[in-house]
Amino acid sequence: MSETIYDGLTQLGHAAPLPESPEAAVLERVPNPQQGIGYVVRFTAPEFTSLCPLTGQPDFAHLMIDYVPGDWLVESKSLKLFLGSFRNHGAFHEDCTISIARRLVETLDPRWLRIGGYWYPRGGIPIDVFWQTGAAPEGVWIPDQGVPPYRGRG
Repeated sequence: MSETIYDGLTQLGHAAPLPESPEAAVLERVPNPQQGIGYVVRFTAPEFTSLCPLTGQPDFAHLMIDYVPGDWLVESKSLKLFLGSFRNHGAFHEDCTISIARRLVETLDPRWLRIGGYWYPRGGIPIDVFWQTGAAPEGVWIPDQGVPPYRGRG
């Protein structure tokens, strides 16, 4: 049997329970078969949830993750499980958003990454959190994230 870039993945194609915490989650990666080409990968998680670390009340966000791959691509099922692991995790909006981005950067070493965390209001105030690794690579089309400021997000 010949080797493929998908060999070694432990979650895709297998039963994989939701990790108990973001720290326990395993982000998997595969070699980028289009190395040398500048392109953007976008993941949208419009129903992201976490918990307020003080009250335990649920917090909801629409996450937009854009990255320009280098040598690696994130395996999407592992990303889904990683994001789902925040469901019972208590942290402020800023910490959740930046922790997700930093973990992806650590795992993938992308040419560029940005995250937009568009959080639904709690206490009447939406908190939106944005971060990127630096300037976008020249010559790569980076689309607008297209999530409007809070007006009943839709």
